Amino acid sequence: MILSPSMLSADFSVLGQQIAEIEKAGATWLHIDVMDGIFVPNISFGACVYKSIRAKSNLFFDVHLMITDPERYIEDFVSAGADMITFHVEATKNPELCIEKIHQLGKKAGISLNPGTSVDAVIPYLDKVDMVLVMSVNPGYGGQKYIEDVNPKISKLRELCGEDFLIEVDGGINKSNIKSVVDLGANVIVAGSAVFNDNITASVHGLLEEV
Repeated sequence: MILSPSMLSADFSVLGQQIAEIEKAGATWLHIDVMDGIFVPNISFGACVYKSIRAKSNLFFDVHLMITDPERYIEDFVSAGADMITFHVEATKNPELCIEKIHQLGKKAGISLNPGTSVDAVIPYLDKVDMVLVMSVNPGYGGQKYIEDVNPKISKLRELCGEDFLIEVDGGINKSNIKSVVDLGANVIVAGSAVFNDNITASVHGLLEEV
């Protein structure tokens, strides 16, 4: 299982220190939520923020675009240091173009679906992407409660995609439910509040030990 702590929940006054701490504690990915205030109501940060920490971190930068027409900015996010770019199937009229652009730039491509979106929406792209991200909260805000209704989607995707395919789940995951989400078939777990709202090292260790 891969743990991808969400930078959205970090303390930005000491961002570099906290990212170094999650890496030292055993996390290997960093989840970077980019919000445009259109696709989701909130606005987070652009590529320049994580570009500033790229040279100081060996973490895999897991960039999650919650933006409308993501194809407009893929090159910018790759240039800033993304290792994988995940876009929402609901946010673009041409998912294949997004996937092609990401792969042409030498990066991994992921596709995401919101809690209310059927797995059927991403099935045409499963053989083209490197990961599917299942949102287990409504995108745009941290600290929400896990939506249990997404569980069948995780299981279905695991059946469709095989044992080794990356299935990421994002939203409301903590020590009390991480094992059940992994048991459903997830192998990449995003955790924000569950990592950064307490002792970071202990939180990372605790989440990893649960599975």
